[in-house]
Amino acid sequence: MRRVIHLSDLHFGRIREDLVDPLLATITEIDPDLVIVSGDLTQRARRRQFAQARAFIDRITAPVLTVPGNHDVPLDNLWVRLLRPFARYREIINPALEPDWSDEEINVIGVNTVNPFAWQSGLIRGRAVKRVCKAFDQNRHRRMRFVALHHPLEHAPGTEKRLMRGARKAAGVLAGCGADIVLCGHLHAWRADPVRSEANGGAVLLVQAGTGLSTRLRGEENDFNLLVVDGPNLSIIRYVAGSEPRFEAESERRFRRDGADWNRVIG
Repeated sequence: MRRVIHLSDLHFGRIREDLVDPLLATITEIDPDLVIVSGDLTQRARRRQFAQARAFIDRITAPVLTVPGNHDVPLDNLWVRLLRPFARYREIINPALEPDWSDEEINVIGVNTVNPFAWQSGLIRGRAVKRVCKAFDQNRHRRMRFVALHHPLEHAPGTEKRLMRGARKAAGVLAGCGADIVLCGHLHAWRADPVRSEANGGAVLLVQAGTGLSTRLRGEENDFNLLVVDGPNLSIIRYVAGSEPRFEAESERRFRRDGADWNRVIG
């Protein structure tokens, strides 16, 4: 069994300061095997904001895997954004934009979906998808396979933001090459649903976290996910913080991996 915490969209530079210590305390209490942050660690990619994010990460005792989000490249400094978009992230957070992590039960591959030339919408490149598939193919021992990225591979109905370029094709390819779970953020909205490929009939489970700390709420509470992996079984527990500065388990959704498909377990 493995316990993975999924945070997203922390947005240091525009956060609820009163939630920082409660979030860290809850992470410590859960004692996960891994913490994954799926992008937007900062609000405006400024050095001070990255330093705050780094200090937050350093207080987590579990291993931490991060990927950048679109807010982690400078919006208001065009020169830096076009020529050295990830320089501050690499210097302060992690030199690797697409890190990986694995043990005997789970395998995690990070993908950078930020497109500095189209700041908001994102891009997932074919070569990145091939790299993920190759890594999973080389993993002969069957583990639960995670992909961590910032932009979703699918939007729920009614979403106003544009879907990132290459998302639909990537979802089908990843479903066909053994990816199990895709962790993402970006929309400040919670979601956990299978995304099925019409081409091969497989599915990846799209798990989306809202914002862990930001004051930019879009009709939902601050939240994060706890994923409990037990063989082919997966529990996703959503922790939320309302007006009170504390995170509490609010709901649980359970799934089972049956062959190439995901099925929700009711009851």
